[in-house]
Amino acid sequence: MWTKPEGPVVLCILDGVGLGDGGEDDAVATARTPVLDRLLRTCPTLALRAHGPAVGLPSEQDMGNSEVGHNALGAGRVFDQGAKLVNLALQQEETWSSDVWRRLVGGRTLHLLGLLSDGNVHSHVDHLRALIARAVHDGVTRLRVHVLTDGRDVGRRTALTWLVPLEAELAALADQGVDARVASGGGRMRITMDRYEADWPMVQRGWDTHVLGRARAFPSAVAAVETAYAEDPEVDDQYVPPFVVADADGAPVGTIEDGDAVLLFNFRGDRAVEISRAFTEPGLDHLDRARVPQVYFAGMMQYDGDLGVPEHFLVQPPRIDGTVGAELVAHGLRTFACAETQKFGHVTYFFNGNRSGLLDPALETYTEVPSDRRPFDEAPWMRCAEVTDACLEAVASGRYDHVRLNYANGDMVGHTGNLEATRVAMACVDLQLGRLERAVRAAGGILLVTADHGNADGMWTRDKRGEVVRDDDGRPQPRTSHTLAPVPFVVVDPAGRVEVCDDLVAPGLASVGSTLLALLGLDPPAGWAPVLVRPIFETPTAS
Repeated sequence: MWTKPEGPVVLCILDGVGLGDGGEDDAVATARTPVLDRLLRTCPTLALRAHGPAVGLPSEQDMGNSEVGHNALGAGRVFDQGAKLVNLALQQEETWSSDVWRRLVGGRTLHLLGLLSDGNVHSHVDHLRALIARAVHDGVTRLRVHVLTDGRDVGRRTALTWLVPLEAELAALADQGVDARVASGGGRMRITMDRYEADWPMVQRGWDTHVLGRARAFPSAVAAVETAYAEDPEVDDQYVPPFVVADADGAPVGTIEDGDAVLLFNFRGDRAVEISRAFTEPGLDHLDRARVPQVYFAGMMQYDGDLGVPEHFLVQPPRIDGTVGAELVAHGLRTFACAETQKFGHVTYFFNGNRSGLLDPALETYTEVPSDRRPFDEAPWMRCAEVTDACLEAVASGRYDHVRLNYANGDMVGHTGNLEATRVAMACVDLQLGRLERAVRAAGGILLVTADHGNADGMWTRDKRGEVVRDDDGRPQPRTSHTLAPVPFVVVDPAGRVEVCDDLVAPGLASVGSTLLALLGLDPPAGWAPVLVRPIFETPTAS
């Protein structure tokens, strides 16, 4: 029988903090983290799967990410996610016979915009290839691709892996009477892919580049990336400067004009909403768009179902219902959710099954702490102290049954590839975790510590044999992508009411949602993932 604790059940998500191998490049294991170390050593603990099928992705080789991780945490079940849904949809004839696709291939020029890699977090190059092949099959004669270089979900300088064959494949389409070119591009952290309105100037640079053709000109995208590498030996693909491809007279080959069609082929929502709004929202005052071409715009998926952004989309997103948040509201329990801007949507929108806004304003409080606008490795502490401040106030207030928060540092600083900065980030998070633990203990609550995926636990690139990849000077090549590592699940229960279920087979993130409800005295709905803990009952003394 479950008994709700006196204080709140607090869910602390250490973003990007996996359980690595403890090697020199494991910033989680090698940072000064006395609080986390103690909790892992003394509290009930499990390792949870946070990648591949455990979070709705196609295969064991697919790294987890913050979007699908928070979906699983908040849904209590596993739903097929973006990459898997798109894979299936592109195999179905009904996708290609849809009104959306017919209108896309009916434009004067078809523009395909998105992240170019096989990272499978925001997009996949195979999806782009399928779109190009079908567009040619369906009669498109003028096609332009606008590429965002990755370096984050894949190796830091791997853009040419996909750009070289892409430009060759597009050039070969001339034999079929198709005028196809890469038209523009730039690094994903320089242009276009902002999220949560943290940096609208990123979107402005993307608009200027893709739509208006206002960026440094090159004869090819390959030349642009090669020049970026040569001019700045430290730049990685995330930060490639914006560029356009120009003809022999210096004119951009692929500005977006009236009568064209545009498909954003990213499937993940958070970094697709703002550029979608730029194409579709009248009176958008965050940008100086100069001109707004009259185009048919569609997304690979609908990136925000509540806001209807965009109106037109090729693949239906996952329909996640009956979330943890919905269960809490239905039972009259009160929730406080907090994160800094970079992860605020994850503890709200994604946790709530891709639903914007409060589920019940009378029962919920969502607090966003504005993120700094500076490179994360320059200030690796980010805003974790301010997030903690807000949560400590919520815990002490006695107003809330459930508090959830996200510390963004392990993921955002980990993505920079800077090992020392990531160690500092982990030390900063650990300091705040200690403050949070003390507050939860004082309130008589239970603290659950987990993560959404790995990242900071593996900071060097490794080859297929597991050997560290080094540059010409023998230095380890930084890794900027997520990892396949499991993540911790720790129960801090000062009253000693529960123990973990150590007989579960390969438990995953979805079980955290079930566990949260159980600790709040609620029975998880049928079909939810198994609960990770069980009550401890005192054995009656023999008479």
